[in-house]
Amino acid sequence: MTRSGCGSVRLPFSALSSLVIVGLGAGLAAGPLGCARNPVTGKSELSLVSESQEIQMGQQGAKEVAQSIGFYKDAAVNAYVADIGKRMAAQSERPDLPWEFHVVDDASVNAFAIPGGFIYVTRGLMSSINNEAELAGVIGHEIAHVTHRHSVQQISKAQLAQLGLGIGSIISSDIAKFGQLAGAGLGLLFLKYGRDAENQADQSGFRYALGQNYDVREMPNVFETLSRISEAGGAGRLPEWLATHPNPDNRIEHIEKMIDTVRLQDRKLVVDREDYLRHIQGMTFGEDPRQGYFEGNAFYHPQMRFQMQFPAEWKKQNMTQAVVAVSPGEDAIMQLGLAGQTPPEQAARQFLSQQGVEAGNASAARINGLPAASSYFRAQTEQGQIEGIVSFVSYGGQTFGLMGYTPAGKLSSYDRSFQSSIGSFTELRDASKINVQPARLELVKVPRQMTLDQFNSQYPSSIPLEQLAIINHLEGPSSVIPVGRMVKRVVGGRPAGSS
Repeated sequence: MTRSGCGSVRLPFSALSSLVIVGLGAGLAAGPLGCARNPVTGKSELSLVSESQEIQMGQQGAKEVAQSIGFYKDAAVNAYVADIGKRMAAQSERPDLPWEFHVVDDASVNAFAIPGGFIYVTRGLMSSINNEAELAGVIGHEIAHVTHRHSVQQISKAQLAQLGLGIGSIISSDIAKFGQLAGAGLGLLFLKYGRDAENQADQSGFRYALGQNYDVREMPNVFETLSRISEAGGAGRLPEWLATHPNPDNRIEHIEKMIDTVRLQDRKLVVDREDYLRHIQGMTFGEDPRQGYFEGNAFYHPQMRFQMQFPAEWKKQNMTQAVVAVSPGEDAIMQLGLAGQTPPEQAARQFLSQQGVEAGNASAARINGLPAASSYFRAQTEQGQIEGIVSFVSYGGQTFGLMGYTPAGKLSSYDRSFQSSIGSFTELRDASKINVQPARLELVKVPRQMTLDQFNSQYPSSIPLEQLAIINHLEGPSSVIPVGRMVKRVVGGRPAGSS
């Protein structure tokens, strides 16, 4: 191995040929190992990914986000976020990237960036903050992750270590591949940044927001809200902010020190609280039951009009690409997902023909009158052999994949549970389950001074009082709300305590 120039490294061809980006579906072979100048810091750093490759990766990841998570269907809200983001990106160190900004339809309180300039905020985050300056601080932070090339740095390190990228799940990736849980491009969402990267993003995001005259004194409010939400336990199918953005020590203190270094009193700074709140009036709050929900052990999907029972006492989760249930002993898994429009028999053949998968007894028996193909199977993983049942069912113009699996030797303990769950898949006809609606944000202009507790008595919300305090950035029930202030409340949705 030799080193030359700015730190480029030469490796034998056999080593170089193995350094590819695994799982992104972009077909990007690694180029010569070397370093590049960071657009923000000006320092040379390891980089195995060119800017064109970075953009290509981002475009692939963006397709996965659109298909697997989906955008919040409010053109005005998406345009509002895009306008804020594009103004800040235009004055960043990388103005020529194909920047895109979107609101994704998820209840988690988070924002994320993928390489090449693709920035996303969740509707859960938008419903939890209270003004445009706060939103600008979050978007500026994510822009900074792109301008600093933080994702690219991690990908380069992963390539150098010959590691692949894949979406995290609650089960091992070796088992997950059989259930098609992961869209590989989505792995870019879950690259967890280090504390140094978070500090850099805070500093540059602060600068981008201030460059558009946003009141950066609002930024500490955001991180305080995010911490309170994390402590309370979040909702949604994506991770919460602090799960993907490590919290540097004394983060708020560091931001306040940055505030002290700039002269703000002579500037006309933008907060825009009421305009921001008007944009989120009526926004879906929390999980949207129309995308599927549990009541006890029963899973209902109003939009796709199906229902299915999962084993009692199992841990259940409605994820972006699958519904998953894990046994109490964490040694068996049930999952339900879409398998495209391939006929059941063909889908079963494709699944069973995968390398390492061995077919067992097969059946073409219908499931509750629906065309289906089922088979027992064994599959070899790096952790050992698994065995289970897989069924493909045709319904509503789609083919659904239903599968239960467990380590080899344990199938007899779970066979009945697997068969019972798979056999429960059927059409949803109950109008009360089909017509369920999500909770929504509603704004109230307070007619007189009152405490939050008094406000909640006069204008009841369908969420706990503590949560209502958090989304209005109030300390608690006794917090005083001045006359004329706009306050958020949550109305409608499924009854509190539904699961």
